[in-house]
Amino acid sequence: MPNESACSMVLQILVPFFLAGFGTVMAGMLLDTVQHWDVFQTVSEIFILVPALLGLKGNLEMTLASRLSTAVNVGKINSSREKWNLIVGNLALKQVQATVLGFLAALAASVFGWVLDKKLTMNHTVMLCCSSVVTAFMASLLQGIIMVGVIVGSKRTGINPDNIAAPIAASFGDLITLGLLAVISQGFFKYNESQPLVIYTVCISFLCLTPVWVVISFRHSESRKLLYCGWEPVITAMVISSMGGLILKKTMTNSNLTGLVIYSPVINGVGGNLAAIQSSRITTYLHYHCSLGELTEKANGCFCPFHIFFSKGYNSKTAQVLLLLAIPGHVVFLYIIYLMQGDNTSPTAVFITLYLLAAFTQVFLLLCIADWMVRCLWHYGRDPDSFSIPYLTAIGDLLGTSLLALCFYLLWFISNKDTHLGNTARVTRYYWYLKCPATSRKRQSVAVTAIFDHSLVF
Repeated sequence: MPNESACSMVLQILVPFFLAGFGTVMAGMLLDTVQHWDVFQTVSEIFILVPALLGLKGNLEMTLASRLSTAVNVGKINSSREKWNLIVGNLALKQVQATVLGFLAALAASVFGWVLDKKLTMNHTVMLCCSSVVTAFMASLLQGIIMVGVIVGSKRTGINPDNIAAPIAASFGDLITLGLLAVISQGFFKYNESQPLVIYTVCISFLCLTPVWVVISFRHSESRKLLYCGWEPVITAMVISSMGGLILKKTMTNSNLTGLVIYSPVINGVGGNLAAIQSSRITTYLHYHCSLGELTEKANGCFCPFHIFFSKGYNSKTAQVLLLLAIPGHVVFLYIIYLMQGDNTSPTAVFITLYLLAAFTQVFLLLCIADWMVRCLWHYGRDPDSFSIPYLTAIGDLLGTSLLALCFYLLWFISNKDTHLGNTARVTRYYWYLKCPATSRKRQSVAVTAIFDHSLVF
């Protein structure tokens, strides 16, 4: 294993981490804008689809980044021919998974929407499926090419790709995916009533390309193996992310919880990025020291939070660095949101405290889950590079959305309670104003205060 100091690790992680965070901030502001578009207002199931599609970066891009990073670190792609076979096979596999997952995510969003609202429109379902498939296909292809360039470039410059690949994969992944979804779905929405045949044709055309990508991915042994056994984590992760979408849709319809949507991609993205870095580094460590399915005494460890963060192991130092990055990172992102959005999103001290507590809890739980999950997958003979990150990012989406909704509920409850107590105090003073004769100057001043409060209450 390459010996990295904490300072070197922080310097390598810091820039892509803040770049990824800035991308999630931009995605949050974009979602806050497009939520008022016609397609988002009419087809509310699209809010359930958003976390599932944004989660594709964890299911596909980050998984690709982790696999290629491990291949680079352990010396599997030294020859030019082997390198390009691995790259082309993985990119083709990604396109197969993106097409299938995009279609399944739209179906899941429609079913969940029907469960909530008890209504299902065929035209809206087809439009949602077409928008999801086209968005997933285009976003996956674009981000996959960027990812390959980053990993090959990091090998040439001597940077550990485990530290930078996952955050860069997520840096503008949310923004690209959400932007494509908004534009494509709005365009198809206009054709939905007048020319529905266009939507059917486009959807079938993209689905018919799937066998082509299957044939290409079969040419490499690693991607061929994942075509058979790599579906379980990505489909399960898609379902988990869709559950987070249910929470997002439910809170979006609550007028007391306005403003949540802008912070959702931020808290979800940051938690998933940090967990992906830890997962990728632990997997590389296991590839160096163990055979798949076996854990040496040094690599086994104890699955408890104290051991994960405070032992003398190689990955404990990484866990400490990643956990300590969470709070200052979120403070910076909150400040960026305030600067770019103005007084409309001016956070109070209570909100900042609740938000940072939720973010810290999310990252702490994800790092603990990552340590346990990676070692368990390795022990049962499953390569964590292909299995762990989809689960972790999906759990991060569910945890982040749930904790953020809880923050807004608590904020609303505290605000409502303060208003109730203030009104009670004003009514009490008005009662004493009616009871006390205004004979003394003291009582007259009380009367004046009560009249002022009375005007505020009534």
